[in-house]
Amino acid sequence: MPKTKKAKPDKATKKQKSNKQASGPEANGPDPSDEKGLDFARAWVEFPDPADDEQVFRCDLTWLTSRWTCVFGSGCQGIQAGRADDGCCTLGAHFSDEDDEKRVAEHVARLTPELWQFHDVGTETGWVGVDEDGERQTRRWEGSCIFQNRPGFAAGAGCSLHILALREGKEPLETKPDVCWQLPVRRTYDWIDRPDDTRILQVTIGEYDRRGWGPGGHDLHWWCTSATSAHGAGEPVYVSYRPELIELMGKEGYDRLVELCEERLSALLPMAPHPADPPLPARAAKKR
Repeated sequence: MPKTKKAKPDKATKKQKSNKQASGPEANGPDPSDEKGLDFARAWVEFPDPADDEQVFRCDLTWLTSRWTCVFGSGCQGIQAGRADDGCCTLGAHFSDEDDEKRVAEHVARLTPELWQFHDVGTETGWVGVDEDGERQTRRWEGSCIFQNRPGFAAGAGCSLHILALREGKEPLETKPDVCWQLPVRRTYDWIDRPDDTRILQVTIGEYDRRGWGPGGHDLHWWCTSATSAHGAGEPVYVSYRPELIELMGKEGYDRLVELCEERLSALLPMAPHPADPPLPARAAKKR
């Protein structure tokens, strides 16, 4: 398990410019009451990385103990109006670096027509595209990522690389581009200069909200992290995203995060709950 790649800051997600394709004038838009907004109280915790004395983790406990869950195919409204079935796959996935693309290519080579709806297109004319800035990404085909199987496809709707991982007993993070398995968790890096002339790398683990996409994030038709319809899962994010968080933080860092999250949840009234979460009494009732 590598460390948190401190020499290579997080660039797995392409910063979206103000992008009018992400919204549509012909659509009425999602229910505005569903999203709770961007600015609310959050509970943060900072702790040394047990595996690396040159860095510290800064983690958003409000997000990591929230009951968010992916609702792809079961209530997701999509980032582009009129394309709810795409979820967040509409724009394709930018590769974080050459290693990311090479790793994905090794798994693409194992996809079959039975697993990948657009296998013939991808193998004959390519599955990599280039955006307007010359950056490489998964190719968009018929309005969305070429790896996205559409509803009605026999192997199932959704990412064919995700389906491949499940068929092979792997974690989807092994087969998919970095950005696809990291969302909606965001990892960022900051060098902190301390008063005693020492320097430490601060690794922040938090919510990938609309602002994480850059200015274009405000043009997205809908985004799930602050939507009440995507909150209410049985397990908090730090549990349901265990494999991804271990990959982002290392096992020792994750284990310490679990301890801190459980301390927070064991409090009688944890401060700064996520506003999109169900009310506390409802959550307690679910556990019984």
